[in-house]
Amino acid sequence: MQQSETTTRTLQQPAISKPLFITAAAATLLPVVSPPIALLLGILLAQTTGNPFARVTGKMTHWLLQLSVIGLGFGMNAHSALKAGKEGFLLTIASITCTLLLGWGLARLLKIDKHTGHLISSGTAICGGSAIAAIAPVVKANEKQMSVSLGIIFLLNSAALFLFPVLGHLFELSQTQFGLWSAIAIHDTSSVVGAASKYGDEALQVATMVKLSRALWIIPVALITSLLFRNGGSKIKIPWFIGIFVLAMLANTFLTLGNISHIMTSSAKTGLSLTLFLIGANLTREVLRSIGWKPLLLGILLWAFISASALMAILWLH
Repeated sequence: MQQSETTTRTLQQPAISKPLFITAAAATLLPVVSPPIALLLGILLAQTTGNPFARVTGKMTHWLLQLSVIGLGFGMNAHSALKAGKEGFLLTIASITCTLLLGWGLARLLKIDKHTGHLISSGTAICGGSAIAAIAPVVKANEKQMSVSLGIIFLLNSAALFLFPVLGHLFELSQTQFGLWSAIAIHDTSSVVGAASKYGDEALQVATMVKLSRALWIIPVALITSLLFRNGGSKIKIPWFIGIFVLAMLANTFLTLGNISHIMTSSAKTGLSLTLFLIGANLTREVLRSIGWKPLLLGILLWAFISASALMAILWLH
């Protein structure tokens, strides 16, 4: 009887969910829908009608985020970005090193398999889903280990998008302070940009530059990982879109682009809202059930550590 009900629901669901999903996705393109609302809308659909395009939205999210980040480069100044990158450099090195070491220790303590533990630690330390996607083939992680790690990162990202702006105002952080903090403590670039854009334009510039310079640490971390896991022949995915982002930023700084800059940045922010909607739509009940409490606890503890330590360091330095 239960199997019959499940089959009936599966057959009936697309008729309702597909037009609803497309309508909701189109709504996120409207200026009145902010990135947090877009994310919340995606999560709501994932928990109710489901994601009828799950096979497609994962790839769409990946490419759409990269294009949105490139578009944001047309709204940035190279001189300001260089200053922001210098300010976040030492914090980046310290936070990545400490988070990876703590993650290794906690994973052993909680008896989590080393591949899952390292993926969660890398995602927390560097840049969320992008780091996991780059490190996974290096450690030869299987599909379950990847889905658990990505599920935890995206779940905590969703919480950060709503929580961080509130905490930023509570601690009376300046635009620069919040930009640094969100870039270091929030896992994924999409949520970093979403939270920082809600806080202010200066925070957005600082956060985007620091986060993207942080993402370049995927390369040395992947090389070290290949030695630790003895997978020297594994390929390392280099985040090529960061180079195009830098070119866009240089063009905006040294060339007269007129309305092109405004059009590109506006389109990028709209693309970001759609990206967050798709991320939320991928957090289905099946994904959440597959996580398990030990990996989730590891993710929360690492996130709490990097958030608290980065905040204290920023308040002390500024």
